[in-house]
Amino acid sequence: MSEPFSVRVTVRGYETDVQGHLNQAVYLNYAEHARWALLHEAGITQSVLAARGVGPVALETTIRYKRELLAGDEVDVSCAFAWSTGKTFRIEQVITKADGTVSAEITAVGGVLDLKLRKLVPSPQDIFRELAEEPGLFGL
Repeated sequence: MSEPFSVRVTVRGYETDVQGHLNQAVYLNYAEHARWALLHEAGITQSVLAARGVGPVALETTIRYKRELLAGDEVDVSCAFAWSTGKTFRIEQVITKADGTVSAEITAVGGVLDLKLRKLVPSPQDIFRELAEEPGLFGL
């Protein structure tokens, strides 16, 4: 597994629900934001992916909510890739409050879609190695 990459996010008031805590769907937005920030840091942009004719896809996501987040809380959203053989990979993410309290754990299964064939590529890590200026950020 790669070393976790992390981005800081501040919970905004409009992201909270009637209970005053972060709406459940926003956790997915934070996770997605961290994944795209990692891709960008590694040199993989949406235009690079489109030019290559591929795109990352989410196949499964599990969220374990641990502690609530309130408006104004600052959190770090980590992102680490775990590779295996085959067409899929895992992404492990943790949302941690500034005081170290874990708010949520997110595990996703992803792949890379060939945009012309509309099928998963056989070896997604090869695509990441090919396109990334810094493949080490993905543990490659």
